[in-house]
Amino acid sequence: MVYEDKLLTCRDCGAEFVFTAGEQAFYAEKGLTNQPGRCRECRRRRKEQQGDTNGERQMYDAVCSTCGAPTRVPFKPTGRKPVYCRECMSINRRMSFR
Repeated sequence: MVYEDKLLTCRDCGAEFVFTAGEQAFYAEKGLTNQPGRCRECRRRRKEQQGDTNGERQMYDAVCSTCGAPTRVPFKPTGRKPVYCRECMSINRRMSFR
């Protein structure tokens, strides 16, 4: 697929920013379907506010909804949605693209 640079508007500051063709290809390769909603500076600021300044995220213990294996996830599970281990999440992503 051929990608072209897109001009997007940041949902936080309202500034326009470019979602490059290379970034779009990277998103597609990773299976990400939503384009970014924030500019680079607002994403950085948001990570700092969430305490992710040194690259470490707070992780939570959980049990995979598919296989029952213990796992750790970067969000606090509420029980309203299924939680998957890395392997089951990978399988679910592959199945959704078929």
